[in-house]
Amino acid sequence: MIKLVRPLVLLLLAAAPAARAQQVRVVKLPALQQLLQRPTDTTYVVNFWATWCKPCIEELPHFEQLRAKYARQKVQVLLVSLDFPSKLDAKVRPFVQKQGLKSRVWLLNEADQNAYIDGIDRQWSGALPFTLVLNNARQRRQRFEQPLTLAELEKAVLAAQAP
Repeated sequence: MIKLVRPLVLLLLAAAPAARAQQVRVVKLPALQQLLQRPTDTTYVVNFWATWCKPCIEELPHFEQLRAKYARQKVQVLLVSLDFPSKLDAKVRPFVQKQGLKSRVWLLNEADQNAYIDGIDRQWSGALPFTLVLNNARQRRQRFEQPLTLAELEKAVLAAQAP
């Protein structure tokens, strides 16, 4: 019996990282705009980042902590990479796996920065990191063009959810 169990356990352990590996969805601007315009009472925390942006990387753990803390509430965290699509396999996927990110990760596949920046938020200068916290049913939208702490993120989520 032990001889049969050991190979099975080893097989499961070897497959576990692949099963838990986060997927990175490559999207165009209309898919992102559709999410940003959903008329639901869900609060969306959408962070725009890149693997080459040091402040972005430093704040990512706060988004993961927020996701875990609000997992049973109407709060969704989305991490949108602005890395070049050509870097998906070489940089973005390995980075996401190494960091153990469990939040949804999208890579925005758009060439014209001026078009997608305005298409996301007209008040955004294009600087990274950039975070939107929004609840469309409550008509709440906050934008942050700087790194955020967990406390700042929580404050923004609570404000978006307030009646």
